[in-house]
This record gives sequence, C-alpha cells and structure tokens, in this order.
Amino acid sequence: MPPPLPVLFAAGDAGPWQVERIAAVAGPGLAPAPRLAVLEGAAAAPPAGAAWTLRGTTSNTRYSMRAELDAMGARQEGLGRPAATRAALIPIRKSAAWWDLAQDERRTIFEEQSRHIGIGMDYLPGVARRLHHCRELGEPFDFLTWFEFAPADEAAFDSMLDRLRATPEWRFVEHEVEVRLSSG
Repeated sequence: MPPPLPVLFAAGDAGPWQVERIAAVAGPGLAPAPRLAVLEGAAAAPPAGAAWTLRGTTSNTRYSMRAELDAMGARQEGLGRPAATRAALIPIRKSAAWWDLAQDERRTIFEEQSRHIGIGMDYLPGVARRLHHCRELGEPFDFLTWFEFAPADEAAFDSMLDRLRATPEWRFVEHEVEVRLSSG
C-alpha cells in the first residue's frame, strides 16, 4: 500500500476541470464555480479566491477483502487516462447511525447487502476511481470519491450511481453532492 496522499479539491476560477454542474443529492449543495483544481501532496494550498475547498487523503482500504482488492487491481485502470475527459467528484457524509455500527456491521451493509464493491466492479475498467477519506480531518464530508471516464462511459457511470443509490447502504447517507466535470 502506498503512503497516504493528501488531496485538495479547489473550486474557483482556475483548474484543468470545467464544472458542468453541481447537484445536491442529499442535503445542501456547494457554491457554484467554473473550474476545479485537484492538488496533490501535503504542501497543496488552495488558490486565492476559491469558492470552496475540500480536503481528503487516500488511506488503507477499510471494507475490502483481499480477493476483492486483487480483482479490482487487475481490472481498474489508473487516473489520468487521455480518453477520460469526464470526471465526477462526489462528497458524501454518512449519518451518526452508520458510524455507531461496528466495522463488521458496516461491512455487512456495504458489501453483503448492498454489493457496493460488486456494483463498482461491473463498471471497470471504463470508470476509474479513487477514494479519499476526510472524516478524521474535520471536513464537512466523510468521503470524497473522484471518478474519471470517457464520454462513451458516461451513461454507464450514471447507471452505476443509480444502482448504488438504490442500496441499503444509501439509507445512511445524509449529505451527498455530485460535481460533474469535463476537461478543457
């Protein structure tokens, strides 16, 4: 496992990603902004005048079994693929009821009941993703999920989101925002 990578998502007037839309799925949305920058590393600082920033860090996997990690690793392609000119940032905060559950209870809801990993696997390698944890950082969300995909895979990405949002796990989501982006 590589060391944790701090990542800063900064919405404002600068950045390689053009914001297509920001939609509140559950709870309040985020302020509008025309661009998004994804800045990696501990020294990353938000640009002046950012409409909003969200911080997260990559971390150890918390709900995946070894066989699942190996299967994902064999199928998922990396971020930054030239054809992946579409992206989505989805910040999520889960309820206190979720965090009151023990790790094994969360795992049961996450995969055995909801098939979160299994659903995501159905969309590999077209949809690449990286999860950032931020609950421990005092951020307004628990997770920031970054997705990249080619325009031809956008309908599949939408299908994946619909399937995930229809699972028992999503009963525990109290705040979710969907930020859709395109490069250029």
